[in-house]
Amino acid sequence: MSFFMTTPHEAAQTIADQMRQKRLSLNLSQKSLSERSGVSFSVIKKFERTGKISLESLLKIALILNALEDFKDIFKPKPLEQMPSLDALLTEKKRKRGRQ
Repeated sequence: MSFFMTTPHEAAQTIADQMRQKRLSLNLSQKSLSERSGVSFSVIKKFERTGKISLESLLKIALILNALEDFKDIFKPKPLEQMPSLDALLTEKKRKRGRQ
């Protein structure tokens, strides 16, 4: 399933998981990321656990993890042919559990 088909909560958790992997790949602890970014340790810990964070804090973390550039095109308009149709979005549903 592509990223645009997820719920906001799932998308936030995916971003948090990717941030955690990036942090670990740079051999940074939550504490050291907190000190370098100016984002409190508790906010970083909560973000990795829940996906919840303010935009400003997320951007501060992205700056330290060399990922700030990834945000520059976040709301850039896309050609219409790249956007999914409303029919496609409404008909494709993800099952949460089985019937039996």
